[in-house]
Amino acid sequence: MSDSGNFLGTFLRDRRMRLDPAKFGFSAKRRRTPGLRREEVAQRANISPTWYTWLEQGRGGAPSTDVLERIATGLMLTEPEREHLHILAFGHPPEARYREPDGITPRLQRVLDALPFTPAVIRTATWDVIAWNAAAALVLTDYSRLPRHQRNVLRLMFSNAHARAVQDDWLGVARFVVGAFRADAARAGAGAEIGQLVEELSRMSPEFEALWRENEVQGHGDGVKRLHHPRIGPIELEISTFAVEGRSDLNMMVYHPATPEVAERVHMLILDCDADAQV
Repeated sequence: MSDSGNFLGTFLRDRRMRLDPAKFGFSAKRRRTPGLRREEVAQRANISPTWYTWLEQGRGGAPSTDVLERIATGLMLTEPEREHLHILAFGHPPEARYREPDGITPRLQRVLDALPFTPAVIRTATWDVIAWNAAAALVLTDYSRLPRHQRNVLRLMFSNAHARAVQDDWLGVARFVVGAFRADAARAGAGAEIGQLVEELSRMSPEFEALWRENEVQGHGDGVKRLHHPRIGPIELEISTFAVEGRSDLNMMVYHPATPEVAERVHMLILDCDADAQV
């Protein structure tokens, strides 16, 4: 098959030739072309050199998912490259596999911080809050005061008395959160990862157990959050949810004041707290 029709083989060869043999413990001497040799990729992927050669040449049929994953690992592919590899081989992206995030980039944190009067957080597919801005700490929850394992929206919803008390319609919010959490975890392939949390909350809260047994799923995107803030009283916040490009495991949730009057009260709260911090 010609290179013009063998997109999978062309992609594999291109990524192979970008790798530095020395970084993988292979000698760089006597090489007519840059990058790893085919047999070296096969060695790293623990597959037959002949099979890998055929794959690059467009012979031998499509590989199994397991073989393709080993090749992706052997070639040190990024997540977008891995997804593209699956699309070339099978015509669709790989099945979701959840990996717990280890944080966000400084650039993404600067995006949050650029919203000084609008609460915003970054949460995972399992609804762990891993980043927030100063406005979110003042208006919603100061996550910095919580242990890392407690920075979970469901844990707060069902085990934190303050988080429950400030909700205008706790049961309605709880039902929505449980349904959206179920859908997000399934979409991200995090079924195994949420098992312990579900068991813990089911033991702790009969209300959570009952909602979880309803097996409802919810989409999310836009909505309105109504809170009874202890300092500025009842407020309405419009919720917008955004996917984080290149991080399918993360979402940004932005809580914009729903009216000019609420915006003014939130604004004054933040300015007053800033002034108190500087005293």
